Amino acid sequence: MAKRTKRLKSAIESYKKEIEKHFERLNKEIEEKDEILARYHIKEIDKSLITALEHKISLLGKTSENSELIKRYKNSLEEYKKKLSIE
Repeated sequence: MAKRTKRLKSAIESYKKEIEKHFERLNKEIEEKDEILARYHIKEIDKSLITALEHKISLLGKTSENSELIKRYKNSLEEYKKKLSIE
């Protein structure tokens, strides 16, 4: 079980970094007024990365820190959707 826990924690950290990279790219695309790429980053964060992160966290066991992190990511994503008028 220790190996599995270590792998899950590593995967969670990897997803966090990937989500942060996509948020940075999303900011850049919005500044450059490239809505197509901005929408791609929103979709990538929303559909695959946050979902995968939630799954890994559920396998590891929820903690309040991880739950707050996911809420923060989702709230940030909703703000970006509003900026781009995405429902």
